[in-house]
Amino acid sequence: MPLRSGSVRRAALVYNPTKVDERKLRARMIALSRDAGWARPGFHPTSVHDPGQEATRRALERKVDAVLVAGGDGTVRAVSEVMAGTGVPLAIVPSGTGNLLARNLHLPLDHPEEMIRAVFDGETRPIDIGWVHLAHPDGSAQEHAFVVLAGIGLDAHMIANTRADLKKSVGWVAYIEGAARALPSSEPFRVAYQVDDGRLHAARVHSMLFANCGALPGGISLIPEASIQDGTLDVALIQPSGLLGWFGVWRKVWWDNSVLRRFRTGRLVLETRKSDASVRYIRGRSVEAASPHPVPIELDGDEFGEASHIRCWIQEGALTIVVPRGHDLRSA
Repeated sequence: MPLRSGSVRRAALVYNPTKVDERKLRARMIALSRDAGWARPGFHPTSVHDPGQEATRRALERKVDAVLVAGGDGTVRAVSEVMAGTGVPLAIVPSGTGNLLARNLHLPLDHPEEMIRAVFDGETRPIDIGWVHLAHPDGSAQEHAFVVLAGIGLDAHMIANTRADLKKSVGWVAYIEGAARALPSSEPFRVAYQVDDGRLHAARVHSMLFANCGALPGGISLIPEASIQDGTLDVALIQPSGLLGWFGVWRKVWWDNSVLRRFRTGRLVLETRKSDASVRYIRGRSVEAASPHPVPIELDGDEFGEASHIRCWIQEGALTIVVPRGHDLRSA
């Protein structure tokens, strides 16, 4: 794995202490670094005031040869935001509930030590990262990265309605309960959008999703054509009409995308079936959307308030990700 030159190599771990066994993880990092001939690693915990950006900056200031991140999806997002464009390898140690980026990269989820070892004897791959500019109702603006998914509307309502205690006890399944509680109060909203500075479009949607990659927990393929290495943003417009429309959403996302597409016969069925307008996909390098009323925002499963205007784009190959030797990302 190509790393920075120097007399002694050093790695740094940025971690969320509420999501990992801190003592065990630090001990394994120290032992494996020593066995590989690397210097003692640096440790940078996140905090209530810092979800990971400042901790990552402190790590990079030490001129480390690799950064590891252990925590939930929010921690991975925050660390990736700072790592983008640096060329320093980033290793994801699966932790927390969703492990969305690790799932999309097909990394080992149940063997964190394998990802630590990959820092010393693995390989690196470039992947894309998404960026979003948010205009809030109070006139303020934010710019953040996302590694998997940004969304406006119902999916953000779902995140807000997911119980933290249930999420801790049953994992990603808690989002289903959150969706069930969010759905009755969810109302469709008007959105105007533009892809790659092209023609202006309008739609009435429950959600608009901006994806860098498309796999969710539970084997759900939200956007089957999305790739984390194609320099393209994949957008899903969720626009059901009535109860049958919601059945169409379920059929498209779970049955069609996540089951039928896995088999040749299933793909033939999809080719002959009439398209369902309850879920519509578009693609581009950048997408801009605006709503007459502020709508809730989520980035990689974290709430980001409300916005009336959102602009998303892809920074191609900006993250250098550590993978085990021989790991194939072609299907990611």
